[in-house]
Amino acid sequence: MSYDFNTIEAKWQAYWAENGTFKAENNSDKPKYYVLDMFPYPSGAGLHVGHPLGYIASDIYARYKRHKGFNVLHPQGYDSFGLPAEQYAIQTGQHPAITTKENIARYREQLDKIGFSFDWSREVKTSDPKFYKWTQWIFIQLFDSWYDNDADKARAINELEEVFSKEGNTNVNAVCDEDVVIFTAEEWNDFSSVEKQEVLLKYRLTYLAETEVNWCPKLGTVLANDEIVNGVSERGGHPVIRKKMTQWSMRISAYAQRLLDGLATIDWPQPLKDAQTNWIGRSQGARVTFNVKDHDEVIEVFTTRPDTIFGVSFMTLAPEHELVAKITTPEQKAEIEAYIEATAKRSERDRMADVKTISGVFTGAYAEHPFTKEPVPIWIGDYVLAGYGTGAVMAVPCGDQRDYDFAKHFGIEIPNIFDGVDISEEAFADKEKTIIANSDFLDGLNYKKAMKRAIYELEKIGQGKGKINYRLRDAVFSRQRYWGEPFPVYYVDGMPQIIDLQHLPIELPEVEKYLPTETGEPPLGRADVWAWCTETNKVVSNEKIDNTSVFPLELNTMPGWAGSSYYFNRYMDPNNDEVVFSKEAINYWKEVDLYIGGSEHATGHLLYARFWQKFLFDREIVPVDEFAKKLINQGMILGTSAIVYRISGTNKYVSKGLKDQYKNQIEELRVDVNMINASDELDPNDLRNWQPQFEDAEFELEDGKYIVGREVEKMSKRWFNVVNPDGVCEQYGADSLRLYEMFLGPLEQAKPWNTAGITGVHGFLKKLWKLYHNGEEFGVTDAEPSKDNLKTLHKTIKKVEEDIENFSFNTSVSTFMIAVNELTAQKCDARAILEPLLILVSPYAPHIAEELWSKLGHNDSIATAAFPIFEEKHLVESSKQYPISFNGKMRFTMELPLDMSKDDIEAAVMAHEKTQQQLAGREPKKVIVVPGKIVNIVG
Repeated sequence: MSYDFNTIEAKWQAYWAENGTFKAENNSDKPKYYVLDMFPYPSGAGLHVGHPLGYIASDIYARYKRHKGFNVLHPQGYDSFGLPAEQYAIQTGQHPAITTKENIARYREQLDKIGFSFDWSREVKTSDPKFYKWTQWIFIQLFDSWYDNDADKARAINELEEVFSKEGNTNVNAVCDEDVVIFTAEEWNDFSSVEKQEVLLKYRLTYLAETEVNWCPKLGTVLANDEIVNGVSERGGHPVIRKKMTQWSMRISAYAQRLLDGLATIDWPQPLKDAQTNWIGRSQGARVTFNVKDHDEVIEVFTTRPDTIFGVSFMTLAPEHELVAKITTPEQKAEIEAYIEATAKRSERDRMADVKTISGVFTGAYAEHPFTKEPVPIWIGDYVLAGYGTGAVMAVPCGDQRDYDFAKHFGIEIPNIFDGVDISEEAFADKEKTIIANSDFLDGLNYKKAMKRAIYELEKIGQGKGKINYRLRDAVFSRQRYWGEPFPVYYVDGMPQIIDLQHLPIELPEVEKYLPTETGEPPLGRADVWAWCTETNKVVSNEKIDNTSVFPLELNTMPGWAGSSYYFNRYMDPNNDEVVFSKEAINYWKEVDLYIGGSEHATGHLLYARFWQKFLFDREIVPVDEFAKKLINQGMILGTSAIVYRISGTNKYVSKGLKDQYKNQIEELRVDVNMINASDELDPNDLRNWQPQFEDAEFELEDGKYIVGREVEKMSKRWFNVVNPDGVCEQYGADSLRLYEMFLGPLEQAKPWNTAGITGVHGFLKKLWKLYHNGEEFGVTDAEPSKDNLKTLHKTIKKVEEDIENFSFNTSVSTFMIAVNELTAQKCDARAILEPLLILVSPYAPHIAEELWSKLGHNDSIATAAFPIFEEKHLVESSKQYPISFNGKMRFTMELPLDMSKDDIEAAVMAHEKTQQQLAGREPKKVIVVPGKIVNIVG
């Protein structure tokens, strides 16, 4: 009977769907286990073979845990808001919801074909109003909260209002805006409603503020740092500038230390933890105040080396610093403005990464040194960022390489105030931790003691204070896009008002175009029906706005990371319309036990998700403050690109073996790998028909063939090296695809795809199928298994269980191959062996396992079968194959019981007929016996 994988796989995929085989329960007597994948953004291109790698690994583990008796939650959904759908809508006029729906249908079809054990009854889509109702609700909870430093957690904003009404804010230790003024209870109670709202907005965990943002004029939206590559937008490659805008922001900075501390409690990859640690950027030092000469202004700087304060030679402000315009002298104004305009075109990431370029402009103004009262020139430079620290640095050329280079480049005097210390360029690098500025109170101290003393002296004169600083900045939460979650916010007298939960979700309105308005408003500014009526509690026509009962709604939408910051919790109770999730569900599942996804999300999704989880924990909405106990970053499956070689200035292409004749005249072009056969040959006619640029192509062949070059690189449409899993499943089957992706190498490592290699695992599946059949008949019997059968089975159980627990899925595939080869050689047909073998194979190749399980007479899915129990006794050897040597040369072997005594071994060997033949009647001089190892007869 042949292995008809297409029929088998379609049959069991339909069975799982119809029977809800993988549906998890929110309460069970079984222990729970939650396996999660980072849910995909459904792009129009669909999946390529690199995408399912992590899904296959998580699916193997989820299936294994079910076999082990766990109630497994293994859900899937779609991160379906995003810029690509909106850009497509701008280009075509098609509503993003239509594009997204089509893309999701395509993804679902592809995922189903690979045979994942997802609980589709829990599917979520972040763009579904039923889902983003709860995204809006969480935003409201953040708006209605503040961070209490004394309690080290978020608390309800109404508790803060109570404190204000009774004792003012003098004793409130909160994370808040720096410009909060001190007021008494009497003053608070006399504030108008608008004044109270303005004060509270400075404390709320989500708040409105004027913020420096990455603005992409072409896309008409703000971009996060991780959406910018080399100064242009990752999507489309458009220029990005720095711009001040009033934005919604979130005080993730309030959680900086807790986000750092939490990393020690979770089993996540160390490189990922390091990335978050560096992004949060904790540093200890002092905040120092410099008075600006001839102005009533002060400049605050944060420094990790206050002990070098006597080495300050100049100050540098970020070009966007609010004081620049105030202190710049008329003579320097034009040059300063030109520099600021040029800087606005560079992203923060580029400015941080650029350590070679030295640029800056002198403002013409001077600060006053806190101790010496000497004038300190004030410059601006784009290596200083407005949003990091205070947006200003005190430059110490003898303590910082960049400051030294800056001073040398612009000819700024470096005062020699260090007794006997060489501050030449050559000696600079070794002095960073040892230089102590010359002063009466620092002289002779090591740098750690000098730091403490410098802080003490600064505090004494009121111009500094010890401080812990974090690089992490509050997260901008507004996007000038259409395709995102609307804010549940309307405005009265310019102040944001929140819409009650009972009226959510506030759904996206229809708009004529998906571009910003001609006056620069976000796309929602084009909506005709986008106002909030406080009497009917409904969205109404803009014509009804009277600012009495009908008010304008927020025009921005939320960023892509909003929905992905809590979706893992919503999976626990996704169909609940009354609460974000029930206490029963959240307390049962608690957190994700295993999360698999890409390392590229380290400082985006994963950091924001941890922030929201800690907030929800503070407000007693979730029971744990870290959402995922263990996380694995799967490696990337690389594509093998195909390269053709064009002679420059022509449309002539030479075969790979001939290209060296043309030396520097060759241009390399990538072409579609689907045109290349297993021998790296390209049919020139296929290339001519592929794209218009190749229609008139000429080819120089070698031995009558055109051979392409090969390059292993990222699998991408850009390189035409994408392999579609649909074709692989059609030709070899989903089980072959699953096994091959695991067989390629360790889960965490990058590995190249080669479709030709899949034939090996496909051949293994055919051999597995054949093991259960005797010709056209099903050949499994109730025969007693042999000792060798049991040995093969139990060493396979042991190895596969160890491999799965260690996520070493590639070695399990090798183990299966060995086991099938051994059992085939043993002519094994025993049910007692072949039945448990199927359970071992099932997580990896579930379709063939289900079919053979059914043929064994089972009515239930193999997914419900218990994992086989390893028994050590079947691997314990009772005999030993001894090599029998004569004068050190092995002549034959004998199998003898391991419990035989030395004398009995010698007697048995000497009595053997082959021994007698070797000795030919001679008496041996000596017989050496090492029990369990060797026998050597010395003649």
